[in-house]
Amino acid sequence: MARKTRLTRFALSAVVVAGALLTGCASDDKSLTYQTDYSNHQPLKVVGYPSAGSLETVQKAVWRLADGDTEGLAALAVDDKQADATARNWVKAFGAAAKGDVTADFYDEGSVRQVVVLYFAKSGQLKEIEARIGEDDSWGLTLAEPDPAEAKAEPTWAPAKPGGSGSRTSGAPSGS
Repeated sequence: MARKTRLTRFALSAVVVAGALLTGCASDDKSLTYQTDYSNHQPLKVVGYPSAGSLETVQKAVWRLADGDTEGLAALAVDDKQADATARNWVKAFGAAAKGDVTADFYDEGSVRQVVVLYFAKSGQLKEIEARIGEDDSWGLTLAEPDPAEAKAEPTWAPAKPGGSGSRTSGAPSGS
């Protein structure tokens, strides 16, 4: 009888441990979606100093462009007034190029807003975007370019290559 009790305790312990391990390792849907997106796309090259929120938002934007996912891109908008039209314009202008190497050059200090220039290696195109915190305190994009010409216009101030001019507000003392 003592042997049977030990085997039962061992089996019960094994079930409890296995259950704890499975529960502890379970991912929530958001984390699993991010991991799947990450493994299915080219890695984003980064220059500058993004915040965690601006980096994640820009990474998702590039993935949505590469996938031709206008709804997913529009869902990243902090203001949805012109998000659908802008997302369609961006996907049309940059979707194919986003499937290749993309470098994101992050400018300014990124606690609540950050200007980012995307460099698409495949096409040589550049795109300035703005990541910022919206009214719901989560990061998103300013999607306010319903005119296709405006949406695909390249920034006139950005260097030809990523990292060419560094952050416009580095925080370094001036006059050094």
